[in-house]
Amino acid sequence: MAELLVQQYNNFGFVKGPSKRKSHRGFSSKCASLVKQQRARVYILRRCATMLLCWYIQGED
Repeated sequence: MAELLVQQYNNFGFVKGPSKRKSHRGFSSKCASLVKQQRARVYILRRCATMLLCWYIQGED
C-alpha cells in the first residue's frame, strides 16, 4: 500500500518538523510565540522595503 505523507506548513510556507503538541500551554508562552512570529514578519517586511527602495534609487542614475 502507498503511504500518505502529510506535511504541515507554517505561515511563511516552510515545512514544519514533527509536531509535539502540548495540551497545557500557558498564556505567556502563547503570547511570546505570537510576538516572536510578528517580529519575524516585521523584519521580513522591513528587509523587502529596504531592498525595493535601494533598487528604485539605483534605477534613477
